[in-house]
Amino acid sequence: MAAHFGRLRKGAATTAVAAVAVAALSASQAPGVTADDPGRQTAGSDSSADGAGGGTATGNSPYYTDLPPLNSPTATPAPGGAGGTGADAESDIPATVLDAYKQAEASLRESKPGCNLPWQLLAAIGKVESGHARGGRVDADGTTYRPILGPVLNGQGFANISDTDNGAYDSDSRHDRAVGPMQFIPSTWEWAGRDGNGDGAKNPNNIYDAALAAGHYLCRFDHDMSVQSEMNASILSYNNSTAYLNTVLSWLDSYRRGTHRVPDGTGSIPSHRSDTPAVTVPGPTPPVTRTPAPGPSEPGGKDPSGPATPPSTPGTPSTPGTPSTPPSKPPTTPPTTPRPTPTDTVHHLEDAGTGKLTATAGDTFTRKITARAETKPGRAVAKVRVRFTVVGDTDAVFAGGESVATVTTDSAGKATAPALVAGEKTGDFTVRATVVGRSVPALDYTATVTARQADALARTGDTAPTCAPGAEFADQVEVKATYKGAVAGGVAATATLVKSAEDATANDKGPYFKDADGNAVRTLTGLRTDAAGLLKLPKLYADDTVGTYLLRVTTTGGATLTVELKVAAAAS
Repeated sequence: MAAHFGRLRKGAATTAVAAVAVAALSASQAPGVTADDPGRQTAGSDSSADGAGGGTATGNSPYYTDLPPLNSPTATPAPGGAGGTGADAESDIPATVLDAYKQAEASLRESKPGCNLPWQLLAAIGKVESGHARGGRVDADGTTYRPILGPVLNGQGFANISDTDNGAYDSDSRHDRAVGPMQFIPSTWEWAGRDGNGDGAKNPNNIYDAALAAGHYLCRFDHDMSVQSEMNASILSYNNSTAYLNTVLSWLDSYRRGTHRVPDGTGSIPSHRSDTPAVTVPGPTPPVTRTPAPGPSEPGGKDPSGPATPPSTPGTPSTPGTPSTPPSKPPTTPPTTPRPTPTDTVHHLEDAGTGKLTATAGDTFTRKITARAETKPGRAVAKVRVRFTVVGDTDAVFAGGESVATVTTDSAGKATAPALVAGEKTGDFTVRATVVGRSVPALDYTATVTARQADALARTGDTAPTCAPGAEFADQVEVKATYKGAVAGGVAATATLVKSAEDATANDKGPYFKDADGNAVRTLTGLRTDAAGLLKLPKLYADDTVGTYLLRVTTTGGATLTVELKVAAAAS
């Protein structure tokens, strides 16, 4: 940025400076991103972004518009540990909140290393969404003392999102509200929520849970945060506004230049929001610009982040004795009937030739799920958002690692889900297709994951296993599994010391394996070949009985190999 914005207090100053900031940051926008008159993003974001509110995590809820100062913050907190002033105060991050951002970065570094998510990006979003949980007003576990709730999304100045959680997250059974430090709407939290602090719950009002969920949300679709255009697309999918994008990027740049930790509850709180435009108060003196500064609304009283006083009404005298001019009666216009959206016309979903869904564990399903949105007479409906959700006891996911994907129907009314990737759990599960924003019967698809198989086993060595009574075999038996001539990795196997070639029950004498306690066992289950199809069995031991014995290895798919073991006294 080319100017020092400092700590903004007046609404007019905020608006003017924000405009300058948007222009100054325009060079960092994603290719193809443009803005209409309210700064809402019109192109360039990922068309598959999820969420009920216009395809975003927050439902395009309001956010804080305060901008960071130009100069880098100092590395030490102000005296008393209550946060700094001026530029320092803008770089405050409460201790628990900062820890949550960094833990989320560490977790994503392991689970999605290709995302390259910096914790400073989570901090930038956390600053813009809730002022870092209202300056770090959280308990020792990271849960806010009171729920942080955005405005009611009832269509009056905001998106119109009917209730999706029966008030479970936002205490509103009529409409949804953004919830928590990272401001997720309930329909998005339902699938994006994570347990970041390991307490077994997914709580949107817990900063550890919310920060980890935000990280996964940004990293879906294999987005790489080290690529500017992909980072921009992820931020826009969080709140679909170019002004929002530029505000987040400005805080990201500031936090990368330096931050410092302050005690919980002492962080600075932003004072300007995107839903509180400046109001000019007329009077005999020069006009004064005022901006109310409420924090995110919450039930039960005044929000600690700012006054909840409504803005002054034009026409109110600014000084005693100044007469006010009564407002003129606005002209009445006849009510208009809103034209139905494409979503309003959808009557049902139809399968669009998906076919049988079967894959081996760990493989990608060869067929993709395709649904067609239709009117009651069966005509295709384009530009409708269809949500695909993996349901059931399975670890299968869509490409990119998520269990939910939302796709917009094309001109033929078809929405094709991303490729489905089988996990290690075998059996049937369901992929459910629903229409976002309309209650029509869901369309279920049954998918089946089969176990990895091998049809052939062979020893990797040719030395006959031999051992003296009461000793241990010198070499471990190793086998290689193949399926149709190719390496068969990850195949389940069983090894048994059988009684005879005709009797596959476990022997009660002769060679044996040892369990963890050193006891003799003659059947091993739960074995699995490695990525190269190899399986090396544990060491074998012999009791005092001499003779020839049989070791049989079997795999899923029917592959079988029998190995002779000899126990003989050493030659005199």
